[in-house]
Amino acid sequence: MNITSPGMLPTAWFGLIGLMLVFYVVTDGFDLGVGILSLFTKHKSDRDAIFQSIGHVWDANETWLVVVGGALFGAFPAAYAQLLQALYVPIMLLIASLILRGVSIEFRHAAGKQRIWDVAFGVGSLLAALSQGVVLGKIITGFAPGTLSTVFTAVTALGVISGYALLGATYLIKKTSGRLEQAARRHTVITVLTTVSSAAVLSAGTMIFSSIGHDRWAQPGVFSVLLILSAVAALSFIYILFAVRVNSVRGPFRAAVLLFLASFAGLAISFFPDLVPGKMTIAEAASDNTTLTFMLIGIGMVFPVMVGYNLFQYHVFRGKVVLQNH
Repeated sequence: MNITSPGMLPTAWFGLIGLMLVFYVVTDGFDLGVGILSLFTKHKSDRDAIFQSIGHVWDANETWLVVVGGALFGAFPAAYAQLLQALYVPIMLLIASLILRGVSIEFRHAAGKQRIWDVAFGVGSLLAALSQGVVLGKIITGFAPGTLSTVFTAVTALGVISGYALLGATYLIKKTSGRLEQAARRHTVITVLTTVSSAAVLSAGTMIFSSIGHDRWAQPGVFSVLLILSAVAALSFIYILFAVRVNSVRGPFRAAVLLFLASFAGLAISFFPDLVPGKMTIAEAASDNTTLTFMLIGIGMVFPVMVGYNLFQYHVFRGKVVLQNH
């Protein structure tokens, strides 16, 4: 198989960008979720433990979003231009929210009124999740106007917020103890129910309102694969509830990640071969083969370093948080 053939390079880059998005959604998803849950945490010592649990990873997690943006700009410039033009407001809100998070987590240690920065971090996390949900909803609907598309986008945003809160809650089960861990277990039950409910509503809405449901899902074999992924997601949902009940420490987070992976795989299959459903295919959006090959060589050198660094830091800082005074 010739990787330089006209169809292979764009497809390879579609898969690579999808993989990098998976890394971003899972890694930054849990620390956005932790930030959202911090808004519901009353005790200062618990908030200190929350911030300490992500203090070594939050900035590295966001690196994946930068790489995704750069890869989309280089590999699929036409799609990048169309998406940025249509999604300027939510993307600017996302960037502002991430800046607010970064400022808050750094300033809270030196601030006299620490609670203000704690709230700012939580609000920034919530707005970042909200803006990502709006982006996803608008892309799935193909930027269609109207009330139904607006409602669909709103449900998508709520689903993303709930999903990130689920990842955050299961991460806190793994990283904290005592009162905070028990609260995280309660949050896990609530958020997994709302996340799966939102996913079910969105799946039905996609079938009815989106060109994905009309065109892609009707193709031979696609719906069968989606049913398998739905079964994996359902088993993950059941296991999360079971793991919380039996006081498993790592099980809920692993199952939540599997739930996200199954959902993301279903989304990628539903999009392919479009980058913008009903508007632009991978082939139409792709750069020339020379550019794609040059970028592939570059990402081939950078990607293993990024993955290795992430794995190393998670290994070094594994285990429960031991609260330290600063």
